[in-house]
This record gives sequence, structure tokens and C-alpha cells, in this order.
Amino acid sequence: MFKNLIVYRLGPEGPASMADIEAALDRDRFIECGLTQPLSLGWVEPRGVANAPLIEVVDGQWLLSLQVEQRILPGAVVRRRAEELAAKVEQATGRKPGKKQMRELKDQATLDLLPMSFTKRATVRLWIAPAQRLLMVDAGSSARADLALTQLAKSLVGVSAQGIQTQLSPAVAMAEWLSSGEPPQGFSVDRDCELKAADGEKPTVRYARHALDIVEIREHLKGGKQPTRLALTWQGRVSFTLTDGLQIKKLAFLDGVFEGRKSGRDDEAFDADAAIATGELAPLIGDLLDALGGEQVMAA
Repeated sequence: MFKNLIVYRLGPEGPASMADIEAALDRDRFIECGLTQPLSLGWVEPRGVANAPLIEVVDGQWLLSLQVEQRILPGAVVRRRAEELAAKVEQATGRKPGKKQMRELKDQATLDLLPMSFTKRATVRLWIAPAQRLLMVDAGSSARADLALTQLAKSLVGVSAQGIQTQLSPAVAMAEWLSSGEPPQGFSVDRDCELKAADGEKPTVRYARHALDIVEIREHLKGGKQPTRLALTWQGRVSFTLTDGLQIKKLAFLDGVFEGRKSGRDDEAFDADAAIATGELAPLIGDLLDALGGEQVMAA
């Protein structure tokens, strides 16, 4: 159900009721891109079933889905079209377009080409744990997560979220776990990591499917390199990669987690999968924040 998670702390304010949330999301329901619209985003049913609620509540957890559609228009194609327009201007006036006019021609080229471009869609899942006031965005990049946060704040007036800062930075913590060979309780170090130097050139060393309890890695750490990614497993149930930006990537539920889940109708399967996934990931996130020294309390 989730592939990546970026965790945020929700602000104190929020919508008055679930009915208010549903109505607000419905006002910003997804509509596909217009012919000259480069980007469109809006809310869709988390179950993937038409006319289902736009927010699902499963075991007290709130689930939303943001649909993102973008027109694909390669820069090289736009430049070629702009050059064609510039050639016509030069032929008509006897002068090459200046910088300002070239920018205008590129804008014109974009408008000309957008109706003929292809579109691609992606769905961003959002998970709100209201009791903990946490928001998790299933996004592979901060840019995509920021897009979802912006739309959430636009749709649900008063809702705000900010990235979590821990007492111990993930990079420092991961370096300690690698150098000592002692990950925090409940976690084990797997066989993938990435180390980067802090200098301007940022040389990078990557280990994939490789034992990490080796002298070579400790020497890299002593030499000033810091972990930017480290593969971990929690409680033998969930594997993931932690980044120095406190992003959880490559989530995978291990054998046995979904064992015994009853097969049934699609809606029953959705509820079961959502309950199991959030039921596993909520304590994982709590343990991970504890392993990083807990959350920094921001001054009021």
C-alpha cells in the first residue's frame, strides 16, 4: 500500500468534522488537464472506486489519495519550435529576436505544443494518524511531497504540517550504528548503504547486497564520509531504507505480515491491507523517532 513515507507533524488546527473534510476535498476533486494546462491535481477516491468517499477511515487512520497529471513536453522539442518561430521572425523583419523576444517565443511554442503532448498520471497517498497528529506522505521526493502538502493546505483550510526534526540527525545516528555495529533495539542493519563525503566534490561510495560490518566502512566513516542511506529491518517484519533527510524509502512488508489476511471483496481487501499496513508502520515510525533521540520541541 505504501512504498515511501515522509513524516510530518500536523499543526494544532484542523477541520471541524469528517463531513467538512469530505466537502472540502470534493471541491478540489481531480479534473484532467485542459489542452493548454501543464499540470492538474486533485483528490480521488482512495479505494479506486467511483463515488466512494474521498477520505477513508480505517482503524482510526485517515487515508487520502491525490491524483497528479502532468503534460510531458521535452525541452528540446520546445526549443526546436521556438527556433522555427524565431526563423520566421527574422525572415519577416530581417533581425534576429533578442533575449526578451526569444523568451516570448518559447512561451508561444509551449502553448502551441501543449495540446499535442502526452500526459502521465501518478497517485500520491496521504495517511493521517489523528491521535498522534502525524501526516505521512507516500512520495519518493520532497518536491512531490511538497506538492501534496500544498494541495492539502489549500483544500483543508487551517491544516498545516511541517517536517519533523529529531534530536539526533539521521546521518549521525546511522554513522554510529555502522561504526559500533549496534543498531537501536528492534532494528537490524541490512546490506545496502550509501556514504558521501562532506567536501565540495562529494565523492560517494555505495554498497549493495554487501555485508556492512567491515573495516572498510569504518575507515570511510573515520575519513569524514557520512551515511546518506542505510537499509534497515524493523522487528523482522518491515524492511526499508532510511535517508539522511529522514525519508523512509523502499518499504517492504516481510513474510508473515499479511499471512492470514482473509481474501474477500475488493473493499474488504482494502480495509484489511490498510489496517495491517498502518498497524505495522505506526509503531515503526514511533520506534524510529525514539532511536533518533525523539522529536525536537520547537520554541513557541
